[in-house]
Amino acid sequence: MQDCYSELIKLLLPEIIVEYFELTSYKKEGEVLHLYLKEINSIPKEYRQYKLSSKGFFDEITVQDFPIRGHQVYLHITRRRWLNEDTGKVVFRNWNLVADGTRVTQEFASFLKEINRFQPK
Repeated sequence: MQDCYSELIKLLLPEIIVEYFELTSYKKEGEVLHLYLKEINSIPKEYRQYKLSSKGFFDEITVQDFPIRGHQVYLHITRRRWLNEDTGKVVFRNWNLVADGTRVTQEFASFLKEINRFQPK
C-alpha cells in the first residue's frame, strides 16, 4: 500500500521534492490541504568526501504550492542539517546546486527561490 501512496505523491509534487523529502503526514482542514515533508538523511553530494553525522533539523518553513482540485495546498518543509566531523561546522543541502543544470519550470524555480529565503545563516 505504501508504494501506492508513493506513486500518487510523485504525481502531485515536483520530482526533486519526492527525491529528497518524505511525506510524514498530511492534514485536510476544509478547503486547505497541509502536506508535511521532512528531508531524508541523504548526504549532499558536495559533502560526500567528509564524515558527516545527522544533527537534526532546521525549523519548519511553510510554502504555498499549487491548488489541487480546488484545495489550497501548503507544504510544511523541514530541512535536515549535518555536522561535518572534520571541521565542526554545520552543513546543509544547497538547493541552488541541486537545481543547477536541470530543466525546471518557472514555477518550480520560484519554489526553490522561496525555500532559499529561509537559508540558515
